[in-house]
Amino acid sequence: MRKTAAENTNIRLKAVLDVLAEGVLSGDSQNAGVVLAEALVRVPLNAYEAELLSGGIPRGHKSLTTATAKLVKAGWLVKGRSGWTITEDGQRATVAFPDAASFSAALDAGTPVPADTPLPVAAPAKPAATEAAPAEAEKAPSKAAKVVDKAAKLIEDAVAPVAKAVRKKAEADAEAQAPVVENSAETIDQPAAVAVAGDFNTLLGAPENWAPQYDEAQMKLDELDQLWKLSAEIPAGYYNFKIALNRSWDENYGAFGAFDGANHELHHSGGQVTIRYNHRTRDITVN
Repeated sequence: MRKTAAENTNIRLKAVLDVLAEGVLSGDSQNAGVVLAEALVRVPLNAYEAELLSGGIPRGHKSLTTATAKLVKAGWLVKGRSGWTITEDGQRATVAFPDAASFSAALDAGTPVPADTPLPVAAPAKPAATEAAPAEAEKAPSKAAKVVDKAAKLIEDAVAPVAKAVRKKAEADAEAQAPVVENSAETIDQPAAVAVAGDFNTLLGAPENWAPQYDEAQMKLDELDQLWKLSAEIPAGYYNFKIALNRSWDENYGAFGAFDGANHELHHSGGQVTIRYNHRTRDITVN
């Protein structure tokens, strides 16, 4: 029986927790982007979930990113600026609720993990690489790289027909419309709030750094050019920051506009600085 988008999202939430638990057992470091990518590999997007939202993000990817807040609420996942961390209770949840149905029911009902549930047990270690092919082992791509590449290919294949249809409709609509005013900016669906969250928020008046919930960290949308902007006077120094949406870390963009990517770096000579964020392209400029 074909599952709904909501059911798929719940199954992917279990995959997220499974991937994080496996990472603890194997000792592999996995950032949020890799974890989400692996979840999409294990539970591919259907046609509806592959539809692109504003900014080019597939609907299913966006739904999963938002739904991970349920794991945080359950006490199974902790989100921080350094990445996502599964709690011991979260590890036990993968044992107590081993199948998608029981996991989803427990998560939705707020069912606590039984106190006597053991932590997951590591799988047998893989044999060490033979001396005959050390060079090949060293050159082999990392597991994380393989996961991201495979997920990207799955998303690309899933959204290609949708993107093509959207592109054709946009071209047809453009031909039917009257000429637009020169230099007018494209209007897109914008987030409710955009923050510059970094290690200089206290210099802007916020109570603490790396906290996108405070008013002092919020950018303002310029309706004319559809860019989010923040200007401030800060001392000379080396700073790091990310762009965080809707006053939380659930959706954030780092260097090169990558979801949950590396920090932006700012080498500032002192004085006024202006940071601009384009939600359509995820581009960030600083001057």
